[in-house]
Parts: sequence; C-alpha cells; structure tokens
Amino acid sequence: MAKYGEGDKRWIVEDRPDGANVHNWHWAETDCLGWSRDLLTKLLSNLTILDGEGDLFVKTKTVDKVEGDAYVNIRKGKIIPGYEISVNLSWEGEAKDSDGKSLLKVDGAVEIPYIADENADEDPEVKISVKDEGPIGRRIKEAMVAKGKPVILEKVRVYVRSMAQGGPAKDEVEAKKIAPKTNSTSSGTSVAAAKKEVVVEKKEVKKKETKKGFKTITLTEKFSCRASNLYEILMDENRWKGFTQSNAKISKEVGGEFSIFDGSVTGKNLELQNGKLIVQNWRFGNWPDGVWSTVRLTLEEPEPGLTVVKLNHVDVPDEDRYGNATVVENTERGWRDLIFQRIRAVFGFGI
Repeated sequence: MAKYGEGDKRWIVEDRPDGANVHNWHWAETDCLGWSRDLLTKLLSNLTILDGEGDLFVKTKTVDKVEGDAYVNIRKGKIIPGYEISVNLSWEGEAKDSDGKSLLKVDGAVEIPYIADENADEDPEVKISVKDEGPIGRRIKEAMVAKGKPVILEKVRVYVRSMAQGGPAKDEVEAKKIAPKTNSTSSGTSVAAAKKEVVVEKKEVKKKETKKGFKTITLTEKFSCRASNLYEILMDENRWKGFTQSNAKISKEVGGEFSIFDGSVTGKNLELQNGKLIVQNWRFGNWPDGVWSTVRLTLEEPEPGLTVVKLNHVDVPDEDRYGNATVVENTERGWRDLIFQRIRAVFGFGI
C-alpha cells in the first residue's frame, strides 16, 4: 500500500478550486440531529391514546429529550443514513368512575434508549413507567403499555423511513434526480458520435432491465486449512455461534433450513457436496417481502492445507424494504469481515 500522499493521482478525487461537488462525487454529509428532534417531537407529542375507553384517559405530553447522533451521507445520489439516538417523552393518564368523577391522575415517562440504523428493520425497546405504582396507577400504566406502545412504535417507524429517504436532504436528492441533462455538439462528427452513443446506451439499459435493482457479489478468499475443515465450519451451527458470537440453526441436509446472525439471515440448502460446494437461498429480514438471493460457495484445494473459496452471491437487492441503498455494500462487508475474517481469527486459518 502506498504511503499517504504517494498514491497514483489518477485514483485521487481532488477538491475543485471553486468548491463545487460535481455530481455529488464527494460524500456530502448532512447533520440530522436537530431535524430528528423536531420530527420526533411532532410525531410523538400530544397523542391521544385512550379517550374514555374503560373510563381511562391517556395521552402523551411532550418530547423532553432526543440525544445522540444522526446524519445522512449522499454520494452520487446514494443515500446512506446513520443514527444512534435515544428519546424520552412524558405522558399522563386519568381514571374516572362511572359517574365521570376522577379517581386518580398520574404522570409517567416513556424511554426509547436506542434507535439506530443498524436495527432499522427491528422495533426498538420502549420502556414505560408511571410515578404512582398503586392499583389504579398500575392499571393506567398497563393500558398505556397495551395501547400506547404500538402507537409510539408506529411513529418511530415513520422517523426511520424518513431517514432512509434522506431526512432533511431528501429535497436535494429529488432535485438532482429530476434535473435535466444537456449535451451539446459542435460538429457533424460529434453529432453522429452522440447519436451512436445514445443507441449504445439504450441497448445497455435494455439489457440491464432484466435484473434491474439487483447486484451480484463475487469474492475469492484463501484459508490455510483443508477444504473439508472449512466446509464443516460453514455447515456447523455450534461453530457459527462461536465465530459470530450470535445464535445460529443450520441443517446439514439438502432442503433443510438455516437461520444465522440471531435470525437476521434465513434460507434453505439447495445443493451440498461435502468439502466442495454449498448452494443456498439467502434473505435478510429487512429485505422486501418475497426477495431471495442465491449463494454459491465453491471450495477448492489446489494443494493440501490451502483452500480457495469462491463466493458468487446473486440477486442481492439494491435497497432494503425501508429504501436504504446500502444492502450490497453491507452484504459484501459482512462476508469479508463477519464471516471470512472471523473464521481466520478464531480458527487460525490465516494465510
């Protein structure tokens, strides 16, 4: 690797003297914490949870705190949200008798300790407390948990979807998408070349339409072990638990199902050849419904003690169900860092 400042300048994107970020080539980061605070305050304040049902009246009051980090990175139209925030809000409740006379008024709090982009496909933990823990106070709290928690989680999902769409930078992204592109030619030759270019471009687009919205990941990795050893690791749920530090259930039979990374990834074995080949259907829980990819792992042993793994992961969607355009990048990084690298580190199979 070249030392800092000594790399080939053809691979360096330098800042322009006029400061322009042409085609958003550079990362453009937008701080979204203030925007997040405003949106969550709007979404979660003064919500009527119960209005006389069972003689109970419950509503949220104000959002008291939104802390953490929230930002959106945009490069060449790709939106990459990042956020780790906590939210605190207050609520109040009242119980009345059959004559409408107030039996008890209580104040309470709602804490959402962790809303993060890494868990965008999962509902966050919601902690609800009440200041009066007497029988009536507990009854009001239970009503808030049963009726109020689903309402709060739905509002949080609105925030998550808004961040996936670009947050406060959404308008900027949409404007760049619809901005007209103009090309000028100054001679008959250039006009002809431009027409030829358009024809080629149309052919390419037509070809890509058959798999529009999906990508293929290909990797080649080397391990200092026998192919049979590596195959066993990849197909053994206890060893998966060991090197990933997460729950796993893996069938060793063709047609059998598997679940790894605490259920984040599920699938089915399509073809298995001991020590040579693993073919599986794969999908992540946050992918759009009905979307499945296919993983093909070929294990070759050119010499004893050296195993070459060739990964071909096809039909990986560009976006998850929330519009996050980081699926391909995260999936490739997961294969490299969370699977292959950890196998090397835990089992000592480094080259």
